[in-house]
Amino acid sequence: MSPESVKSWLQALQAHLVAQLEAVDGCAFVRDGWERPQGGGGLSCVIEGGNLFERGGVNFSHVVGLALPPSASAVRPELAGRAYEAMGVSLVLHPRNPYVPTTHMNVRFFVATKEDEAPVWWFGGGMDLTPYYGFTEDAVHFHTVCRDALAPFGATHYPTYKAWCDRYFFLKHRNEPRGIGGIFFDDLNEGGFEHCQALTRSVGEHFLAAYLPIVARRQAHPYDQAQRDWQAYRRGRYVEFNLVFDRGTLFGLQSGGRTESILMSMPPQVTWRYDYHPAADTPEATLMDSFLTGRDWV
Repeated sequence: MSPESVKSWLQALQAHLVAQLEAVDGCAFVRDGWERPQGGGGLSCVIEGGNLFERGGVNFSHVVGLALPPSASAVRPELAGRAYEAMGVSLVLHPRNPYVPTTHMNVRFFVATKEDEAPVWWFGGGMDLTPYYGFTEDAVHFHTVCRDALAPFGATHYPTYKAWCDRYFFLKHRNEPRGIGGIFFDDLNEGGFEHCQALTRSVGEHFLAAYLPIVARRQAHPYDQAQRDWQAYRRGRYVEFNLVFDRGTLFGLQSGGRTESILMSMPPQVTWRYDYHPAADTPEATLMDSFLTGRDWV
């Protein structure tokens, strides 16, 4: 096990993602390095008011602590109270054009330690897509790349992680999916360190291939204020999920993380409307009625 090798790769991944996204947008990300008083630090790379991205962030963090917070030990209670080391890259992109989907990607690594016992380590990660208007070819493309990222590691990974993603990114209080999913995994340690690290790397390194072709197809699509209003309404669901359910957000807040970096995932403009339902037979209604339904896209 080599946490340093994971850290080096995560930092290189962040630099590569930011460079490619800057090339697509034409505007620079702001680099904001920070240190955590309790131990560790990171680099937040954020864009606001870009040509394509209304807000986006690609964050690297590496933090250490004396006791795992509840969000990190919820499914492994035997690790509660252990010292820990956590590192990862988290990406969220909110385009201005409502026809370009919001997207999220995260890859992460944890080590939990206790005196006189062997360290316990695991990987996690995934990527998902949150469209405001449904295009089948975009959904098929995104899920095909997700499948291809996992294919070298076994045929069962994609269907397992796809179903996990559908369950995870579901707003229970709304009884609706956040988006069209993708892949999600956590607590990965089967097969040995090198195997798990390689799988996680493949997920992170396939993200641009999954997302940028969709951007290229949709970024020039004309829109008006009605589409922006719908986008702002649906962004409200994104905010609700992140603040109520998202384990990464909860871990950051519970562990005393840097709030500005944690909440960079929030969209810049959001609205809520009381008991709103889109008119029947509109693209907005179609998104809710037949697109965001946990379908098998590949």
